Amino acid sequence: MKKGLFAILALMVITAAAFANSVTAIGDLQRGSMVTVTGTVERIMDTDEFRLADETGSVRVYIGPNWVPAQVGEKVSISGFVDDGFGPKEIYARSLTHADGTVVQFDHRYD
Repeated sequence: MKKGLFAILALMVITAAAFANSVTAIGDLQRGSMVTVTGTVERIMDTDEFRLADETGSVRVYIGPNWVPAQVGEKVSISGFVDDGFGPKEIYARSLTHADGTVVQFDHRYD
């Protein structure tokens, strides 16, 4: 009985870890979901917004009120929340991970 319970708990932890680290294609983004996407910075739109693109599309990424810590052409991963409002999809980023593994956490004073 204990071995079975342990096996179930271990499977749950492994599944949760795999889900947390999964990457969503930009073309598959669903409004109102927490996601991690990986792509190339396509364009800096403002001091706190940029477009991220992968082979399935592109999306606006909002990091305000912070400065964009990446350059056009740089490959990054973004973790955040897909806006559930009307209009084009947008990700409200919580963190940005550079190709070298450096992580930038974003301060959202307006949450």
